[in-house]
Order: sequence, then C-alpha cells, then structure tokens
Amino acid sequence: MTTILGIDEAGRGSVIGPLVIGGILIDEKDEKKLKELGVKDSKMLSSRQREMMYKEIKKIVKDYVTIHISAKEIDDERKRINLNRIEAEKIAQIIKTLNPDVAVVDAPQVSTDKFKKMLMGMAKNGTKIISENYADKNHAVCSAASIIAKVERDKEIEKIKIKVGTDFGVGYPHDERTRAFVKSALKEKKFLEHIRHSWITVDDLIEENEQQKLKTFLNGNSNNK
Repeated sequence: MTTILGIDEAGRGSVIGPLVIGGILIDEKDEKKLKELGVKDSKMLSSRQREMMYKEIKKIVKDYVTIHISAKEIDDERKRINLNRIEAEKIAQIIKTLNPDVAVVDAPQVSTDKFKKMLMGMAKNGTKIISENYADKNHAVCSAASIIAKVERDKEIEKIKIKVGTDFGVGYPHDERTRAFVKSALKEKKFLEHIRHSWITVDDLIEENEQQKLKTFLNGNSNNK
C-alpha cells in the first residue's frame, strides 16, 4: 500500500509566536476519507470546523508530526539562512521521520522545482516529492496537514495571550492590535521572547517609538521656553 505524506505550515508571516509545520501520513486508500470529512485549506474554515476536523483527522492518519519553530529560533536561524531554507530543513526532517512513498508539500516559494530539489538534497531517502504552490487547496492530504498546523499554532497563540495578559489579535503585522502590542512590548522591553525581531515590522515599530520619543522631547523643550 502506497503511503502519502502531506505537509503544510501555519504562521509563516506572523510577527508573534511560532511557525508550526504539520505533516500527516496516510495510506493512499484513506485519502477518500479526508475528502469525505470535507478538509480544505485551513484558512477557509472556521475555528470550530478546524477543531472538529483536527480530532477526526487524527483518527484517520497512520501517523503525524508537528514541528514548532519559536520566534527566537526563527530569529537565530535567520542570521545564517533565509526563511525558505529554515522551512526546508524542518520539512526534510518530517519526510525522513515518517519516510513515506510520496510527500506532497505546499511550497513556500514561487520556484517549486527549486524547493523540491532542496528537499531532495536534504531528505535523501528515496521519497517521491511533489512540491506545489497552494497544495493545501489541491490535495486533501495537504489540507489536512494545514488544519493540524493551524489548530496547534492557534493553541500556542492563546497560551501566549494568557502569559502576556493581552488579546493582541491574530499575531500578524496587518492586525492593529498586534502592532499595538508589539510596539508596547518593544517600548517597555517586556514579552520580547514571543516577538520575531528579524521581521521588518519590528524595525518599523522601533522607528515609530524613536520618532515618538523625539517628538515628546522636542515638545517638552518647546514648552519650557
């Protein structure tokens, strides 16, 4: 029986919290069960739907693995390699661990062939690798992996919110609550371990803080004249 591994991630673009990569291993015949369950790209499902499917997916799979890459680890790794390669190393680790006949990977870069060659060079185990953009929309096994990754990341984000005592939203740079939290954390030098400092968002917010300091200083001097 052919075994298929689906791999996808959640939290790639987030400025807060971990990047989570999920891999699920199934027998080829069980892909039909995933389709019947109604799996799809996790972003197209409500949190309640994802939670329900998360439990059902784990009943169908032969095995599954998730790798959580913390904000600090991402920052440290980006000193030597880019984010695509960080992901490739972790994906190759999942491929070697679960050792499927076929691995379907949602490629994080436009050049899917280049990403495939990188994975083949790292995995070196004879697995046939299918590397596609939007694989989570086109392959049920990747859709299921995206759900596993998303649910686990959401749990980690909720844990961080409890630790910091603030609802900072989704953790992505477009969210105003996220930006406000990061800006405050940088200013007060608190909860910095949860923030990806290598993100350009952080540079922008540091600059905003410095500009605000300068503005306050200049206004104060003006008032004292």
